[in-house]
Amino acid sequence: MITKRSAKNDPTKIGPVTCDPSEMIREEMMFHRRSLLSAALATACAAMLPAPAAAQLGEQPIRIIFPFTPGGSGDALSRLIAERMRTELNRPVIVENRTGAGGRIGVQAVKNAAPDGSTLLLVPIAPVAVYPLVYQNLDYDPFTDLAPISQLGTFDFGIAVGPKAPVKTLKELVDWAKANPKEANYGTPAAGTLPHFLGALFGEKAGLDFRHVTYKGSAAAMADVVGGQIPVVVTTTADLLEMHKGGRVRVLATSDAQRSQFLPDVPTFKEAGYDLQATGWYGIYAPAKTPPDVIAALNKAVVSAVKSPDLRERLLGFGLVPTGTSAAELAEIMKRDAAFWAPAVKASGFTPEK
Repeated sequence: MITKRSAKNDPTKIGPVTCDPSEMIREEMMFHRRSLLSAALATACAAMLPAPAAAQLGEQPIRIIFPFTPGGSGDALSRLIAERMRTELNRPVIVENRTGAGGRIGVQAVKNAAPDGSTLLLVPIAPVAVYPLVYQNLDYDPFTDLAPISQLGTFDFGIAVGPKAPVKTLKELVDWAKANPKEANYGTPAAGTLPHFLGALFGEKAGLDFRHVTYKGSAAAMADVVGGQIPVVVTTTADLLEMHKGGRVRVLATSDAQRSQFLPDVPTFKEAGYDLQATGWYGIYAPAKTPPDVIAALNKAVVSAVKSPDLRERLLGFGLVPTGTSAAELAEIMKRDAAFWAPAVKASGFTPEK
């Protein structure tokens, strides 16, 4: 005899009731059916929830291809980002320097990689926003062959004179160059670079016959401007910073919309009277057709890395202002900057060698 509460009696009292064994079996079977249904519903609901980033990206190591040689600020940025992504995603992230053809070989390697998030490209602006303006037969289209993930950081440029140049402002430089056209030369780290194009665009806006002198790197150009072999150098603000502070060169203007936080005493081109604004940047990309959920997971890891206080300080230390944009924002930045640099490339008259 098993007792249970009688529905017909006082609910606070327990009375004797006889239980049918067949009824107990039916109730047990119904209980099991309900349990199985609940489990199935839970599984279906779990499948609709966003998967963790590591699950979305698989388990294989991630390769970040940096298409230039080791040792510079871009390479250092690649390795800092890789280390933070390793922590964020709990999986190996390695950097591979795939060099050659001004960065084009590395871009092509990512273009041809599987679109599964395991091969990424970390690259400065030129190969993805400027090379289509320069090379007639480029082997990739950055707007269709790559999937933007995030812009990582920006940098600006400066125009500087050596201690022998008799000028202290950008206007004085323009006046001097017009009065001394045979000496109106400017040096840059290399032909076909953004400093080359920026100098050509400035010369056009200022009405100068501003002739370009190419060097193999910023150090060689800086040495000649300090020694008086050339009067002017155009390069990144980061390359000019220490020599400006030490009085070996004088930076006359910087190229961003606001004054450089590294050289707050120096006016911008616009403040100096010339409608000119230009920035460089680094971005990170995946192959085209990488699934949107994988792009979203990668963006989350990258932005978290860039905005972490310790990494931010490291990036500022070598002249990069951290950003950490959305994928859509990087796509818009590419389009905007391609439109901006088009007249600068034309003004330079630069024709690349194969």
